[in-house]
Amino acid sequence: MTTATLQARGIDASYYMTKDLAKATAYYSELLGIEPSMHVPGVVTEYTFPGGETFGIYQPGGDGFYTSGGVMFAVDDVAAFVAAASARGVAFDDGGNVSEQPTCQMAFGTDPEGNHFIIHKRK
Repeated sequence: MTTATLQARGIDASYYMTKDLAKATAYYSELLGIEPSMHVPGVVTEYTFPGGETFGIYQPGGDGFYTSGGVMFAVDDVAAFVAAASARGVAFDDGGNVSEQPTCQMAFGTDPEGNHFIIHKRK
């Protein structure tokens, strides 16, 4: 595996967690002056700007709520990146399983200080 598999291309999205997605969606729609580019009731709302950057709000289920925001690091190959990073000791949630979503692939991790991040590839 080459070092290139460990190179992030940028930030696809930055997220805040919320306990009330409907209220947060109304707030940020008004604040940002734009309609959501994606909305899944009770789960997630995203606002994608003209440059492709995305701000999202996410309402996790169960006891998954945490107060820190999250960053989605853009990579070319999520599985290869996770494998290479895991080999170097980076811890990923769910054993580094890649989550397949309709619009993206993701792997969730936590840094040594407890900050959450996502390795991400848009489809």
